[in-house]
Amino acid sequence: MSVNSTIIGNKETILVAENIAHEKGISTQDVIEAMEEGIKAAAKKKYGSHLEIDCKIDKKTGKISLYNKLEVVEDDKEDFDFRTHISLKYAKKEDEQAEIGDLVIQELPPIDLSRVVAQVARNEIIKKVREAEKAKEYNAFKDRIGDIVSASVKKLGLKNIVMEIESYEAIIHENALISKESFKVGDRVRCYIEDVRQETNGAQIFLSRTHPNFLIKLFEQEVPELYEGNIEVKAVARDAGSRSKIAIYSKRDDIDMIGSFIGIRGSRVQSVSNELRGEKIDIIRWSPNIAEFIVNAMTPAKISKVVVDEENKLIEIVVPEDQLSLAIGRSGQNVKLASKLVDYKIDIMTDEQESTRRSTEFKESTQLFMESLDVEEVIANLLASEGFNSVEEIAKAEVNEIASIEGFDYEIAQEIKRRAEESNEIKNNSAANQDISAES
Repeated sequence: MSVNSTIIGNKETILVAENIAHEKGISTQDVIEAMEEGIKAAAKKKYGSHLEIDCKIDKKTGKISLYNKLEVVEDDKEDFDFRTHISLKYAKKEDEQAEIGDLVIQELPPIDLSRVVAQVARNEIIKKVREAEKAKEYNAFKDRIGDIVSASVKKLGLKNIVMEIESYEAIIHENALISKESFKVGDRVRCYIEDVRQETNGAQIFLSRTHPNFLIKLFEQEVPELYEGNIEVKAVARDAGSRSKIAIYSKRDDIDMIGSFIGIRGSRVQSVSNELRGEKIDIIRWSPNIAEFIVNAMTPAKISKVVVDEENKLIEIVVPEDQLSLAIGRSGQNVKLASKLVDYKIDIMTDEQESTRRSTEFKESTQLFMESLDVEEVIANLLASEGFNSVEEIAKAEVNEIASIEGFDYEIAQEIKRRAEESNEIKNNSAANQDISAES
């Protein structure tokens, strides 16, 4: 950009502003405002930085006007400064309504720019134009977060790649690239706009190829039912470049969700997979029933049993012995992705392991009830078989619930509950006494 003293007071001022605006891709108004700031800075250099100087450029004629703001003061003010003050007497000649403290606008003569003053104007104009360029870049991309763009590789770095999008620079960090993915300068790459930030040196555009939403956006381009909103993506979990799981849902029963994502002969899912360097994609049917959802999420493994602990966000999965390695996946990938997808921690065991654990727990519960409740083994077995795991659970249970166990009647149930409450109280008192002893 070439900015020199010929723009000052010249009829070509507007033409110069228009040329700069066209060159930089910003508005003529932004350039004119930059010129006004530059000329204002130059005028302050000439007349004094403490002055309240303003500059206006006529957008039609290019005429430049300089103004100084003078404060209206008492006629006999001791520290009167003619560069910043005007007496009330003279102010009233200009405006009869003038009062002490008002500001009066005084037009200044055009400035004859010396080399130093011209440089001040030039630097200020360049500064303002660059600020306008930065604002333009930020405004152009701040509402495009979440879009897919085609970017070209501009420069390769050690930890990131500088990309170019529509003449603007963007960054894609090493951890936002698919594993073992490499590019050379000039390559065109489809990326996801992850973030746009306004920073001191201009807008920073951050791209990604590993973001879960990149997968969704790619499917939106392939699956009309998703783009139109007839199918909804509920969750995504990715091990970028290797494998991903995407959970989908539709309120419409007439839509083949899975088929829509797969496409004829797998064309749609294959297109997305190719873009992601062969990433395998499991398309999962989402369900509000967490147990049903986890069974779907663990595909391709077959599940024998699911136990959900919603309070602790924990799911126990039981699988046949021959399905264990499939359920876990290579390096634990399948269970990790399923855990991310449903947002629960997942524990996996085989049928045999589950049977052994249940047997151990049953024996431990039976022994506990025999000792704590002073009951025979057969009664302790019945309580354990009913699913009671602790004396506290029995103490909190309703008498009718205990009485409903086969072989029990109301009186037996009352007695068991009473003993459980006593045992629980003794346990709590003992714990309280230990706490008191520890404090003393």
